[in-house]
Amino acid sequence: MRRRTILAFLLVAAVWGTAFPVTKVALASIPPALLAAVRFDVAAALLFALAAWRGDRLRPAGAEWRPIAAGGVLLVGVHHALLFAGQLYVTSAVAAVLLGLIPVVTPALTRLTAARERLSPVSLVGVLLGFAGVVTIADPDPTALAGADLLGVGLVFASALAFALGAVLTHDAPTTMPTVAEQAWMMLVGAAVLHATSAALPWESLGDAVWTPAAVASLLYLAVVAGAGGFALYFWLLRRVGPIEVSLLEYVIPTFAALAGWLALGESLAPTTVAGFAVIFAGFVLVKRAAIRAELRRWRDRLDPDPTAD
Repeated sequence: MRRRTILAFLLVAAVWGTAFPVTKVALASIPPALLAAVRFDVAAALLFALAAWRGDRLRPAGAEWRPIAAGGVLLVGVHHALLFAGQLYVTSAVAAVLLGLIPVVTPALTRLTAARERLSPVSLVGVLLGFAGVVTIADPDPTALAGADLLGVGLVFASALAFALGAVLTHDAPTTMPTVAEQAWMMLVGAAVLHATSAALPWESLGDAVWTPAAVASLLYLAVVAGAGGFALYFWLLRRVGPIEVSLLEYVIPTFAALAGWLALGESLAPTTVAGFAVIFAGFVLVKRAAIRAELRRWRDRLDPDPTAD
């Protein structure tokens, strides 16, 4: 993994991780599915404006609709709709554990498609270690897990499957459409799915939204930074490293979410959180051991290009 890819990976994890405490602020004033829908409305408008300013082709043709549909419907729309609905029935800890299954199920889903990525046995151990780290950070109450509403568990798990399947199908779909325009369409399609979800939920109403300055500022961060910026980097990574490796974001995001909650909201960092960070790091090193060794070799050769010289 080259340094630019590592930087993009960490930036996505940081942006999406910090989105959790920002979302908490926005949810105090705006219903969840409506918040997600408006977030992607703004992100889509921003990306369309950028694509038009760049002179990119805006109209998809033929097979170019396939990645737009997969990314928009599954990654953006269905994932967020099912996740928000499921979180009405289960705790955040249970939801975090279920979302941590994304890197576990993604390798299985790649075998149902044309994706060529596979995990070695050692890498699989690293993925399972990462999942263990997520469970450690979430630190769910066993009684809460046992008593979690089956419907909520099913909805959140389905959201994880939708995200993983969307990543696999988007990666496998060939496209020649300009990246910014393609992502703008994905945001628009996802926003439409979320608006339909918000309208279908009897407990949500546009009239319930209170557009306070804090809510608007939070919405802008979620739309511009975490939405347009975060997903742009995510899809760049997806095309570059594939669905299995990019799914490891689900192990790093909780780390940034916990740190952001500690810094911005004064939430405590429990010993289990620190231990979870260490376990996730160990799992990540196992998965990326070859790339890490190659990078260390390059640094060593740069520092000492000719070790035999006097």
